[in-house]
Amino acid sequence: MGIAADERQALCDLFTEVGPAAPTLCAGWQTKDLAAHLVVRESRPEAAGILLKPIADRLARLQDDYAAKPWSELVEQVRSGPAWYWPTRIGKLDELVNTAEFFIHHEDVRRAQPGWEPREPDARRDKALWQVVSRMGKLLLRSSPVGIQLRTPSGKQATAKHAENPVTITGEPGELLLYAYGRDEIRVDFDGDPAAVDTVQSINRGL
Repeated sequence: MGIAADERQALCDLFTEVGPAAPTLCAGWQTKDLAAHLVVRESRPEAAGILLKPIADRLARLQDDYAAKPWSELVEQVRSGPAWYWPTRIGKLDELVNTAEFFIHHEDVRRAQPGWEPREPDARRDKALWQVVSRMGKLLLRSSPVGIQLRTPSGKQATAKHAENPVTITGEPGELLLYAYGRDEIRVDFDGDPAAVDTVQSINRGL
């Protein structure tokens, strides 16, 4: 299996462990809401228009309907993957589209629990996550008025923003990815001019 498939299964195992009403890092969502989002995202063509208000309102109602389903049924829908006609049934496309999605949402549940700790580094997983964050960093951190350099403890580097007063953010690939997508429950270090660091820590992050 690929990283996306691994993270999907691990997330579903965690869903089963914590139940439908556990907290997540997604504002306002319990685990049942997150699971419903994942099912809708992989089965409803309208999901592509989630930012359009008329469609977004309809999707929100649809998501609420899914969230009300029996928990074991909802988790099994997430676990079994997208509808048969969905493009991400193709393994390579699944990896491209869902590696970040399922890693981040797995951590959204893990890190909402008391006493969370980062998972141990994993070379295969970290390679895939570094490919995502080094490719997507420019888009996700585009609002920064100062420069941003991403760095791993092993020395890999990628420029997320070309600008003056650069700040270096150091962390494992998964931590950098979570930071870039707007999560705050992370373990990263910031290095640079203090004013620039303050600026980077307050920017809007994500899509």
